[in-house]
Amino acid sequence: MPSAPRASDRAGLLAGVAAYGLWGALPLYFPLLEPAGAVEIIAHRVVWSLLLCAVLLTATRTWPPLVTTLRSARTMGLLAVAAVLLAANWLIFVFGTLTDRVVDAALGYYINPLVTVALAVLVLHERLRPLQWTALGFGAAAVVVIALGYGQVPWIALGLALSFAGYALLKNLVGRNVGAVPGLAAETLVLTPAALVYLVVLGAIGTGSFATAGGWHALALASSGVVTAVPLLLFNTAARRLPLSVVGMLQYITPTIQLLLGVLVLHEHMPPARWWGFALVWAALLVLTLDGLRSARRPRLRPVTERP
Repeated sequence: MPSAPRASDRAGLLAGVAAYGLWGALPLYFPLLEPAGAVEIIAHRVVWSLLLCAVLLTATRTWPPLVTTLRSARTMGLLAVAAVLLAANWLIFVFGTLTDRVVDAALGYYINPLVTVALAVLVLHERLRPLQWTALGFGAAAVVVIALGYGQVPWIALGLALSFAGYALLKNLVGRNVGAVPGLAAETLVLTPAALVYLVVLGAIGTGSFATAGGWHALALASSGVVTAVPLLLFNTAARRLPLSVVGMLQYITPTIQLLLGVLVLHEHMPPARWWGFALVWAALLVLTLDGLRSARRPRLRPVTERP
């Protein structure tokens, strides 16, 4: 008889739904931060996120695990690369939002599961099943259709998919050894020096917007720490408590919300080639989902132990 879901699994599921729901609504937030540019917004996200992490570390008394993480060369190496990928993902997403390409961002997060499967082959040397190869073929066809019909390669979508799939892979390699708050604190600590230097340079040359666009604007920039840290903490909690397959299913929440916002609220142009591309991606995701469900129902020949 299947056992009842553990409390940690239910908490992870709620955390995952909340994280992807908040990420889906982000296209409504970043335009409020103009006239700040994409790089300035990312720099503020890093700095304010680190300050919030310091408060959370104190409140949860988790400074010792952070120190342990910082002393581990292997863990910090993985988290440092993850931090760079995360910053790249943030930058591409904010740029896309500020330039009216929310639909491209949605496409990127729809493609993300397919990129994750491709990384499993290239990095982890996993063997794909026939349906997984079929899904990858649909995904590649979608990119070609959009590129030919729209006149350019959807680099925002591809950049978002590659950066976040790489980030999720590295977080999975780190595993349960690093808690959500210490992990995010370590990642933002890696990015903070560059962010601070950039903000100081902006202030010195007089092009920064933090102190020149009014008090409400400054408050909105400062709140980027909360907007950044909360969904990431929820995601890290879900990634540590749920199987990767479940996390992969939940991630469809984000692009669906973003696509609806881009088409219905922001009224972005959707030529036929885009709709055909999305249709191919949805077909790929359907094939990938069916393959995952069929694989999960197969009886295992031997028990699989949980990775430490």
